[in-house]
Amino acid sequence: MASHLTLRNIEALSSPGGHYSHVVTANNVSFVSGLLPLDKQGKPLADKPVEIQIIQVLENLNACLLGINAKKTDIVQVKVYVTDINEWPIVNKLYATWIGEHRPARVVAGVKELHFGSKIEIEAVVIKEQSYE
Repeated sequence: MASHLTLRNIEALSSPGGHYSHVVTANNVSFVSGLLPLDKQGKPLADKPVEIQIIQVLENLNACLLGINAKKTDIVQVKVYVTDINEWPIVNKLYATWIGEHRPARVVAGVKELHFGSKIEIEAVVIKEQSYE
């Protein structure tokens, strides 16, 4: 089977600030780049509480899903990076509320720092049975 590679930048998000695409799809597998708490204009929300930051990151992830015509239940893996593992309970609660009963594989990593001084970053892998086109 020949690989079909599509690079996408999601219109609902600010343009990437670096040399990457928001989402890259190969055949029926999409890789969502790390999403930071940036508003639609690309303004970092690093000075906001972690609750505001996680909600923004999940809104950005949802925008990526909509941009590739996918659903939350198409997510197969999520990687979550937090700068303060003590804030994990609130992050996990808001994530669980957002994703519902679906339980993709997940990595949670405490990291020293994230870009713009953000408290959280999320990336995801999404698989659909049919093409996104």
